[in-house]
Amino acid sequence: MTKVLFICHGNICRSPMAEFVMKQLVAEAGREQEFQIESAAVSTEEIGNDLYPPAKRKLTEKGVPFTRHAARQITREDYQCFDYIICMDHSNLRLLRYLVGEDTLGKVSLLLEWADVSRDVADPWYTGDFEAAYQDILQGCQAFLKAV
Repeated sequence: MTKVLFICHGNICRSPMAEFVMKQLVAEAGREQEFQIESAAVSTEEIGNDLYPPAKRKLTEKGVPFTRHAARQITREDYQCFDYIICMDHSNLRLLRYLVGEDTLGKVSLLLEWADVSRDVADPWYTGDFEAAYQDILQGCQAFLKAV
């Protein structure tokens, strides 16, 4: 089983959106049994909170099913457990090092790297542009699924 953990700052917008988009892509490909897909934060400020309402609206608009979500922070154990730890931006990468240490096993990447795009996933928390974030996430998840 391929274990994938998506990471963003608070785990209420981009990383859970990526989790649910990836789950949908995997289901559409008939590969649900091959993957364990989750998401987490590098911060503690949103722990326990559900998906941010505009993120829910965007997923609903795009026909992406989702369930109740409780934000959580990544742990050192997660680094050992997951095969891929996929961050939304460079800030997530920096903070991740403080929480789990150096990526000695080569598990950590940026989502858009999978699509050969050298920029961060748009952050709707600051811009309010959930469409841009969704499109970045979809592009990265499609490329990741194709690669694995």
